[in-house]
Amino acid sequence: HMDYDAALDQAIARLHDEGRYRTFIDIERSKGQFPLAVWTRPDGRKQDITVWCGNDYLGMGQHPAVLGAMHEALDAVGAGSGGTRNISGTTVYHKRLEAELADLHRKEAALVFTSAYIANDATLSTLPKLFPGLIIYSDALNHASLIEGIRRNGGAKRIFRHNDVAHLRELIEADDPAAPKLIAFESIYSMDGDFGPIEAICDLAREFGALTYLDEVHAVGMYGPRGGGVAERDGLAGRIDIINGTLGKAFGVFGGYIAASATMCDAIRSYAPGFIFTTSLPPAVAAGAAASIRLLKTAEGQTLRDAQQLHAKILKMRLQSLGMPIIDHGSQIVPVHVGH
Repeated sequence: HMDYDAALDQAIARLHDEGRYRTFIDIERSKGQFPLAVWTRPDGRKQDITVWCGNDYLGMGQHPAVLGAMHEALDAVGAGSGGTRNISGTTVYHKRLEAELADLHRKEAALVFTSAYIANDATLSTLPKLFPGLIIYSDALNHASLIEGIRRNGGAKRIFRHNDVAHLRELIEADDPAAPKLIAFESIYSMDGDFGPIEAICDLAREFGALTYLDEVHAVGMYGPRGGGVAERDGLAGRIDIINGTLGKAFGVFGGYIAASATMCDAIRSYAPGFIFTTSLPPAVAAGAAASIRLLKTAEGQTLRDAQQLHAKILKMRLQSLGMPIIDHGSQIVPVHVGH
């Protein structure tokens, strides 16, 4: 018989050998002192730290309006939703959140998932059920959640070189013109902090009759006059068929979503196992996310966005002046070029 424990030990030892084993650090963020936190060291000692690597880009996870909305919902209806969306887990808080998201992206509808990872995985793996023979064209640097969803559908996939619209065109031209098509890409790629060529991809999609799927996870709340992302900033949101976003980064709470036509959301809602069979977000979480989105649509949100961009710019300039190989594509992400 197999020695299961030995196999696990081997798998973990491999990570140690490759220098890829992760050790978690125990962090408690200090409310009202963003981005300061307390680290509990392995020996139990506590140390004050600054969190430089978080995704709560605007500090909304500590904003009084968000916390107030969460307290209010918690006091009104309790902790969990008590069910899946199809049974008893749809509440007024979920409906309000989806309305807020649809309005943010100027789409007819939105659908909330337990994370943006799940939203990508569930949506992209369900689309081939809805469009038999669908070919998905995927940017080479797409996030793991997009890759997982595309891989799991068993449908046709093509991978185009990162941000290479000419290569994407070649791939599309080689396929059956009658086949349904979808181009999946991102607005901001989290590793290099560079932007996807949204307009050029939309032009190509129109030419070849393809759907567009844009992951705006690192951009929602951060770009555009109302925080609708890079597509909103560039006036292109109307040309994107499905926008994917998160509630856990700039919005500072938890969860993910897609925004699209009412028919598209209805079809995904009705066919995606990753949506159907899971308990819905706690109402307090939905309430906090809706409050955050609402606030970031306002002038106060624009002030936060401007300050964040300025700080990112100053940090990059200071690091560059110290001789660090910082790559700057103009986004809030601060990548360092590490030689092989």
